Amino acid sequence: MSPAMSNNSGAVVAAAAAATAAFTIVILSHFIFSNRKNCREKTHSSLPKFSRSKSVADGVIGVIGNTPLIKINSLSEATGCEILAKAEFLNPGGSVKDRVAEKIIQEALQSGDLVKGGVVTEGSAGSTAISLAMVAQAYGCKCHVVIPDDAAIEKAQILEALGATVERVRPVSITHKDHFVNVARRRAVEATDYAKEREAQEVRRASKGEVKPCENGEFKEISDCYPYPCDSIGSALDDAIRGGTQINPNGQVKESSYLRTELSRDECKGGFFADQFENLANFRAHYEGTGPEIWEQTGGNLHAFVAAAGTGGTLAGISHFLQVTRGVLYTREEAEGKRLKNPFDTITEGIGINRLTKNFQMARLDGAFRGTDIEAVEMSRFLMKNDGLFVGSSSAMNCVGAVRVAGLLGPGHTIVTILCDSGMRHLSKFYNPQYLSAHSLTPCASALEFLG
Repeated sequence: MSPAMSNNSGAVVAAAAAATAAFTIVILSHFIFSNRKNCREKTHSSLPKFSRSKSVADGVIGVIGNTPLIKINSLSEATGCEILAKAEFLNPGGSVKDRVAEKIIQEALQSGDLVKGGVVTEGSAGSTAISLAMVAQAYGCKCHVVIPDDAAIEKAQILEALGATVERVRPVSITHKDHFVNVARRRAVEATDYAKEREAQEVRRASKGEVKPCENGEFKEISDCYPYPCDSIGSALDDAIRGGTQINPNGQVKESSYLRTELSRDECKGGFFADQFENLANFRAHYEGTGPEIWEQTGGNLHAFVAAAGTGGTLAGISHFLQVTRGVLYTREEAEGKRLKNPFDTITEGIGINRLTKNFQMARLDGAFRGTDIEAVEMSRFLMKNDGLFVGSSSAMNCVGAVRVAGLLGPGHTIVTILCDSGMRHLSKFYNPQYLSAHSLTPCASALEFLG
């Protein structure tokens, strides 16, 4: 959910100002940091340390986080500030969302809300879903993703390659029951209900002597003619849902007959809705991880952090760790349910927020900027040409925000932002010359003049 596609305008963002690719900024002075340093070190002394080096990582989960903080030389030279960026595209799943996926699934397994063999469901435009698919596999779970049918095609292809089932739905308002997030929530309930009913049926059959317990606690036919349901029946990949809904001429969504194939498989142990927007594990991933890493990597010597908000988790976790004051711009026109346009009528996917999520409410903010599609497109090409950085749309927009903050503070300050992912997931739209030309977004700047 981001700003309407335009090459010269963009709505002001804030707490609930979705549909905007705006930047909420946190400005910190030397005085604020120097006064709070001792308190912060004491307050966060119990948090895990992030500078440990191990010769061998513990699987793919062991290499999530601890990403480098790199200096963006071209922007630093142009602004007179030191502009630094967390290279989150170097996570194993290719984005900052690896942190969130790992935290969400880890906490769900610890609480018992998710068990090995269960299905993690999520409604996502791409990056979170990709990370969930990877992390779920590492923990012995499956993943079912619901995405808008106009999200970049390469993201759906990656999801399917990772073994996730993908259900595409028509883009509608978040208040609509068939919004992709709401559909994902229902799928988790359906999977859990099916698993409970199947277990109850097997208990009833066992009481009649029709089945016997297996070593893993499940049941098996007495005749042993076929393994039901102790062994997997069929292949999950063969059953991958491709285009799980149909839209009738009257606009109503009709579910295909095979829609719940993966969710109702015999070995499914129930569903768990990741709920990245409202699940505070998202916030905690950055409060306990990304924030402390930035503090350690800069030695506490930074003056501002800037990032666009999607779920609000990254912004909230980092700003809350840095203990800064709150200050948010808000436009009632963009409140939940007010904006009925296609949430992907912009080229900058995954950023912008149109409701006060639980994660966003944890943020401590000092202000906001607004950004446009053309600024993101131009910035991405500038970074590629001058720094060799091949970044995605949200990363480019974050760098636009970093330059804006530099202009606000003046030379001599240190500003940190996030490079969320690389450009590899944005080839069909953000890096497609024909697509950009059709939407009057062809880049033509020679330097940073597009920022005014």
